[in-house]
Amino acid sequence: MTALSVNLNKIALLRNSREGDYPSVMDFAKLAIDSGANGLTVHPRPDQRHIRVDDVLALSKYTNTLSGIEFNIEGNPFASANTMGQTPYPGLMSLIATTRPHQATLVPDSDEQLTSDHGFNLTKDSEALKPIIEQLKQWNVRISLFMDPDLKQIELAKILGVDRIELYTGPYALACKTSTTEAAKSLAVYKTASDYANSIGLGVNAGHDLNLDNLKAFLSIDDIAEVSIGHALTVDALLLGYKKAIVDYSKVCL
Repeated sequence: MTALSVNLNKIALLRNSREGDYPSVMDFAKLAIDSGANGLTVHPRPDQRHIRVDDVLALSKYTNTLSGIEFNIEGNPFASANTMGQTPYPGLMSLIATTRPHQATLVPDSDEQLTSDHGFNLTKDSEALKPIIEQLKQWNVRISLFMDPDLKQIELAKILGVDRIELYTGPYALACKTSTTEAAKSLAVYKTASDYANSIGLGVNAGHDLNLDNLKAFLSIDDIAEVSIGHALTVDALLLGYKKAIVDYSKVCL
């Protein structure tokens, strides 16, 4: 079985477009768990464009009351703290120190990126990551690195001593939109990467642009421990529920 961790960033982005707390990130977190999700993911960024510091604290408190539900915090451990705003962003490691999530997924995204779009280059980043990984181990937080399906890079992740990798699946999702041939080629690359990671003792997570159209084929790869899905899940929820919402509003307007 592959665990589904629901990423709440897009709910937070929608909330932040208005004053107040609507839609409530916490309400949607509870709905996700009540509907069968195995965990919750957040990716706070220094500008707090979607998930805010208070969201992270509240979700941590909530998941700590639940049995068998995991909390995963993603982010760049090298990103600077941001003192702007009502609640300053203290930095990823500070948030992890406070909340002690089940899993920390380290991602090499910059403040300027719209979204995560590549994995770590461990030929450059390994030395800088070593003290961070050691600290996370001391806190008993499972460590996952956001990675491309590159066997050499995966080998370096194992040498660093992390628990899992999260395969960046953006290229696979793009290939699925291109043709069945390209999708099959891409899937084979990810299967090779996943099989290799598992063979050397690394757990394998996956995420980015996985959706109802491409997820089933991707999970034909054995031993994917977890998928983290947020953007596509939110869009699909709109598509699946938009008609009913309009019908219900129309009835009120009669």
